[in-house]
Amino acid sequence: MTQQNKAVVRAVLDAALAKGRKALTAPEAKLIADAYAVPVPAEALAECADEAVALADRIGFPVALKIVSPQIVHKTDAGGVRTGLATAAAVRAAFTSIVSNARAYDPAAEIKGVQVQQMVPAGTEVLVGTVTDPTFGKVVAFGIGGVLVEVVKDITFRLAPASRDDALSMLDSIRAAEILRGVRGGAAVDRTALAELIVGVSRLAADFPEIAEIDLNPVFASADGVMAADVRILLDPQPVKPRRTYSRAEILTSMRRLMEPRSVAVIGASNEAGKIGNSVMRNLVDGGFPGEIHPVNPRADDILGRKAYKSVMDVPGEPDVAVFAIPAKFVAAALEETGRKGIPNAVLIPSGFAETGEQALQEEIVAIAERYGVRILGPNIYGYYSTWQDLCATFCTPYDVKGGVALTSQSGGIGMAILGFARTTKTGVSAIVGLGNKSDLDEDDLLTWFGEDPHTECIAMHLEDLKDGRAFVDAARATVPKKPVVVLKAGRTGAGARAAGSHTGALAGDDAVYDDILRQAGVIRAPGLNDMLEYARSLPVLPAPKGDNVVVITGAGGSGVLLSDAIVDNGLSLMEIPADLDAAFKAFIPPFGAAGNPIDITGGEPPSTYEATIRLGLEDPRIHALVLGYWHTIVTPPMVFAELTARVVAEFRERGIEKPVVASLAGDVEVEEACQYLFERGVVAYPYTTEKPVEVLGAKYRWARAAGVLG
Repeated sequence: MTQQNKAVVRAVLDAALAKGRKALTAPEAKLIADAYAVPVPAEALAECADEAVALADRIGFPVALKIVSPQIVHKTDAGGVRTGLATAAAVRAAFTSIVSNARAYDPAAEIKGVQVQQMVPAGTEVLVGTVTDPTFGKVVAFGIGGVLVEVVKDITFRLAPASRDDALSMLDSIRAAEILRGVRGGAAVDRTALAELIVGVSRLAADFPEIAEIDLNPVFASADGVMAADVRILLDPQPVKPRRTYSRAEILTSMRRLMEPRSVAVIGASNEAGKIGNSVMRNLVDGGFPGEIHPVNPRADDILGRKAYKSVMDVPGEPDVAVFAIPAKFVAAALEETGRKGIPNAVLIPSGFAETGEQALQEEIVAIAERYGVRILGPNIYGYYSTWQDLCATFCTPYDVKGGVALTSQSGGIGMAILGFARTTKTGVSAIVGLGNKSDLDEDDLLTWFGEDPHTECIAMHLEDLKDGRAFVDAARATVPKKPVVVLKAGRTGAGARAAGSHTGALAGDDAVYDDILRQAGVIRAPGLNDMLEYARSLPVLPAPKGDNVVVITGAGGSGVLLSDAIVDNGLSLMEIPADLDAAFKAFIPPFGAAGNPIDITGGEPPSTYEATIRLGLEDPRIHALVLGYWHTIVTPPMVFAELTARVVAEFRERGIEKPVVASLAGDVEVEEACQYLFERGVVAYPYTTEKPVEVLGAKYRWARAAGVLG
């Protein structure tokens, strides 16, 4: 955009804000639309009926008339809109009626006149708009428009400013995308013009922070181009307080000392069993942390056989982390000493801050930490685990199974569920981290670290909100090409749509924006806690797929049907089996079985049939993933199936042929042991469910597409 374009917008906004207004009039909105090349109809302002008739004659019949008043934002609700006026008499009557309706709707409203507008050419009615989201900032929206927009709710969101590729992806992301391509002989809309409109509107919102919402509804899209019939712009004069940010290098430096410390001080360490300070000390000592552990307690000489210090200032050397296990009211003073000592990380376990209404106390500790350059984890957390360092800095039960899964939670209760799940499933973890109030360190800091951590292969995060959605998106985009990121966003249904002054704002419920923008960042969103945990332990087990062709091999026809349904539900593609491959499968299955896809080998077949068909599925390069449906029989017992499957998969892996293989095992309790056996050997297997293994495979495919590794 040229400087002159921006100058026009700047002048319009400044004039409106100087009068304390929070909405622009239609003529003002047209000036801004023209400045940013937003196609709008020819129009002019009439202050009397005669003037309206003259303008209509100049613009050309038919015309639309709309009330112009700074106080009346929703013109239709006020009876302030008339369309399709084809004669001078109709314009005159409409003018009188509109003004009368507006005065009855809001007697105090300032009536500036009536806007006479060219009728817009016919086309598909869509909506283009922007909102200022509390998490992600400026966000652009696109969807089906018109009077039923809030009923249909077919809309998608992207960060603003949007790129041309973002805009084109939005056209394909709504449920009614096929309408834009032309249906029942109708012409497709001009996708280039529509994408340019989305980009331009998103740039306008990003360029001017005081624009709270833009609402273009309806926009008429046709093969000949696009035109916005109505432009509504709402203002917010309150500037957003900038959040303190850190560079990637600064984040990695502080996170390295947090996650790989050589020395830890425990403020509030105790010899008394049942105290948090005692549990933290015991976990550090019993967990085998090889670095220095320095208890701090002014009333003790030694704790668990280690010299205790009166103050953190007395601790020798330069500790990397100070773990706080003292009441909230003492934290500020101890944090001041921590800062003066030069300790870069404070892990605040105590509660009693913003979560209990003590916002001022939390702001005080944040100010102290910023003054000294201390990064805060918490407060109100269970602590954290860094298993590859044998570090268990928490009052919860210890955990020491090393592996590639990093898990974080905003909630302590969810943290304990994560711990229990990891223990039950023998999931190897690289870290488990509590975030609590997120007064400072949050998901984007952890994601930046885990993205570079060689011990971490998959990151799964439970969160209730994001402090800085854009920072999280940036961190996710840097991480996803290297490893999957799974998010469980709590509060999916609680917030609903916020009260807003535009259709776009009303549709921008918290979850709708989260859903689209997390997907835009390549994040895998888990629908529930168990899903998040299962994705986390399963995704590192599965190799990346090299194509879309999925084949189902099953010993039970019923399972095959359910597995096929799950494949469709998860956006996967059942391979169309070519004739030669169909014949190859038929050679191994009985005449009453069924080739095609699913391949039903029937339940009475011996282990050799399972093995032969699995071998063929792995051997043929046209097949990219296998879904196995096992049925418990005497002929092929569960562990026999598990052992042969694991052996064949391992054999092909040694030959350099790796494909994702998932399995659903239906049977008696012996299938549980068989599933665990398979899981430990690279086959993601679940008992009693046809949905779960395919959901995991679907998650792997979503990551592969986002990471650009799908062949």
